[in-house]
Amino acid sequence: MDTCFKETRRFPLTTMALCLLICYYGFGEESTIRFSDLTESSGLFFQHHTDSRGRLMLPEITGSGGAAFDYDQDGDMDLYLVQGAVLDMRMADPSPSVFRDRLFRNDLKGGEVRWTDVTEASCIPAGGYGMGVASGDYNKDGWIDLYVTNLGRNFLLKNLGNGRFEEVALVAGVADPGWGTSAVFVDFDRDGWLDLFVVNYLVFSAEWDRRCYARNSALDFCGPSAYEPAPDRLFRNLGNGSFENVTSQMGFDAAHGPGLGVVAGDWDHNGFPDIYVANDGARNQLWLSQGTDRPFKDVALLYGAAVNGMGAPEAGMGVDSADFDNDGDEDLFLAHLMTESNTLYVNNGKALFDDRTIALNLHASSLNHTGFGAGWADFDSDGWLDLLVANGGVKTMGKPVTSRLNPMAQPNLVFRNLNGNRFDPISQAFPGELPQSSRGAIFGDYDNDGDVDVVISNNGGTAEYWSNVSNHSHHWIGFQLRDPSLRSTSLARVKLTSLSPDASPLTRWARVDGSYCSARDPRVLVGLGLFNADCRVEVTWPDGAAEVWEPLSPDRYWILERRSRID
Repeated sequence: MDTCFKETRRFPLTTMALCLLICYYGFGEESTIRFSDLTESSGLFFQHHTDSRGRLMLPEITGSGGAAFDYDQDGDMDLYLVQGAVLDMRMADPSPSVFRDRLFRNDLKGGEVRWTDVTEASCIPAGGYGMGVASGDYNKDGWIDLYVTNLGRNFLLKNLGNGRFEEVALVAGVADPGWGTSAVFVDFDRDGWLDLFVVNYLVFSAEWDRRCYARNSALDFCGPSAYEPAPDRLFRNLGNGSFENVTSQMGFDAAHGPGLGVVAGDWDHNGFPDIYVANDGARNQLWLSQGTDRPFKDVALLYGAAVNGMGAPEAGMGVDSADFDNDGDEDLFLAHLMTESNTLYVNNGKALFDDRTIALNLHASSLNHTGFGAGWADFDSDGWLDLLVANGGVKTMGKPVTSRLNPMAQPNLVFRNLNGNRFDPISQAFPGELPQSSRGAIFGDYDNDGDVDVVISNNGGTAEYWSNVSNHSHHWIGFQLRDPSLRSTSLARVKLTSLSPDASPLTRWARVDGSYCSARDPRVLVGLGLFNADCRVEVTWPDGAAEVWEPLSPDRYWILERRSRID
């Protein structure tokens, strides 16, 4: 960008002064982050079911997420929301149920989102106590597929391209029968086919569920320590519609914990995808790739990303990875339990992390909240990635849960990034919000206006569509990456600069994972603040090949199609 330079000695004094002012105050004037609740007016109706009958079983509070993805290839983000079920159905195979996941088509017109429930026509299966969803074109037919995790066996929904889906998990070999939470499609071996990593939580059965109590001796929900953690799974895509379980072969049986969140990235910049798992009340895992066909290594403890700065494991739920300080590498953010605070790990560029939560003003503001869905996005388009955390409690504290009282309801939080130096909480980011017990935060530019909106799934409550109505005097530029060979573009690195060789680039990654049990809009959005000139864009594809596009004008989406040949 032309607005913030690492070196300014070649520029006139007036340019230097302007640059220093912009770098200090941001890429533009003071901006306000605001969202507008358009749930009702957009036609979104989804009531999450927890099967709450006073038994207080742990699955009732784990909630669920959803996916933003363009299932019909009409250029806008559609929405998949994951549903619960009846807990004592012994969840083996899909069975008829009034509780089912829902697919909403985005009928965008004139900049206004209108959700149309197309679940019945899509043939999405019923049954299963749903948790999370991952998106990706696993069979390279050009249509985005979904992997849905459940308490019970998981589903692989193959997109048939005609508005319908076919459930093929058993045939494909990925019908993992545990308690799946978050998952991610990632090409870990760089062979051009999306593999699948599935995070599992705990060993649970409704037949022999535990009983736990609050301090006043009232029955309350148990924590993860009351159960045995379940191992995660890595499935290699064989390229013929099926997968092979390579968990042990690739080293992932060396350690496991009660996993809830997952994100993929290349934190050590060796060109191979790594995997980070957020565990609930146990040490997190940072699985660094050692290269093709070599086992991953969990280096989280040694590299500073297993526990917080005080050396304590925390209740990791939501997780995201991005370059919040604009230094060219990806940092990590985790949402945690009330009294623990959320945690931000700053990457030194070599996958060595430092807990900078307190220094960045993110500690005290989150102590009274339990965070689940979490993500970085430049909500005010000023060139710096802000934070959103969807909050909701996990304990009744001995208080009754009724239709009028939900002791686990908590307000959601937004933090504005002030030039990578600190985050400030934004009051009234969600005006008129009636707090619920939130779980998944599903990020996407649903109205295609160049800023990031969010759909929030609420445990035992109604899903909400919050449209971003922040400072629209700022400029932006967006990218949809395509590979003619139908290889995944996830984790492709996008560097945005001006046409000046001295400009400091902004770096973003194409990704669909992160948050909590959810999948996000795969397009890359970059805020430009007041900068309004053509840009130079360099894309480094997942296999390491790099290409440049210039000049590209702002305030629009660009389709960047790979030109280099893949052997």
